Amino acid sequence: MSAFSDLTRKSFSASDKKRDAGLTTPSDVVRFDDIVYGADEAWNLLDVYRPKVCDGKKLPVIVSVHGGGWVYGDKDVYQYYCMSLAERGFAVVNFTYRLAPEYKFPASVEDTDNVFRWIYENADTYGLDMENVFAVGDSAGAHLLGLYADLITNERYSESLKEYFTKQYSGIQTESDRDIRNIDLSDIKTIFTPQDKIKLKAVALNCGKYGLVKADEGNPDTEDILNDFLVNGGDEEELKLVNVLEHITDKFPSTYIMTCYGDFLKNEAGRLTKRLEDVGVPFEYHFYGSKDNPLGHVFHCNIRLEEGQSCNDDECVFFRKFID
Repeated sequence: MSAFSDLTRKSFSASDKKRDAGLTTPSDVVRFDDIVYGADEAWNLLDVYRPKVCDGKKLPVIVSVHGGGWVYGDKDVYQYYCMSLAERGFAVVNFTYRLAPEYKFPASVEDTDNVFRWIYENADTYGLDMENVFAVGDSAGAHLLGLYADLITNERYSESLKEYFTKQYSGIQTESDRDIRNIDLSDIKTIFTPQDKIKLKAVALNCGKYGLVKADEGNPDTEDILNDFLVNGGDEEELKLVNVLEHITDKFPSTYIMTCYGDFLKNEAGRLTKRLEDVGVPFEYHFYGSKDNPLGHVFHCNIRLEEGQSCNDDECVFFRKFID
């Protein structure tokens, strides 16, 4: 692990604990915790949150893909944010995925894929309306959600991911090499194969990063990020595979794009809006805060913040436009 990733984990953890200190499960939410959705029982865990008033009723679904620079975060960090979405009348799925550098790309996308497969298989048990499935992601989570949306709407991209995964798998020579690279031994024939029954009605991409490059606006930590996240440290093939914009087609789901004053990734939103505009995907672009009130990166996760609640209200209103 690079010094950058180690520092990211420590600093993000301290900040999130401070943000959520004293919060408890809302009295109007029922939660189903620590459900195993994949092969790795330590990492592949999810929670489902529902409003108690809707007991027994099928609800539209929001899947949350957490942020954390690809190296930090889990469902516990996002539980209060996700339960606040459930209070707005949704069944919310909040999951942990395998993190880099212990598990390099495409492990996190594979886990996201497995969550959506789990949702379909368990819809009746948890009252999930599979005709109305939405998703939110922020920062690195917006990146992973964008790649997943590419995966299920662009067959060429899904084939490219399978080819890349196969190449990495076939390159494993020894058990020690397998331990270092942490390549999942799933059936390659089925991995990253879009499931026809899963349709994302719309997504919200918040303060996202939509591609990685070797020289990222002078960021001195770019090399560490690439080496920790990608098996080959960001060669030409990898950088293309992890570029959300590269693989967007007109079948990409309708999108709510959010950034704000104080978001160090705010310029990424403009790149995304341009791409969606070019291919004809419907979207809404929202910019929050002001020079006098710089809200900061992923401010919407702070449910104590009035502007955060307002943003989350706006996104749920956006989703409801697509509910049948």
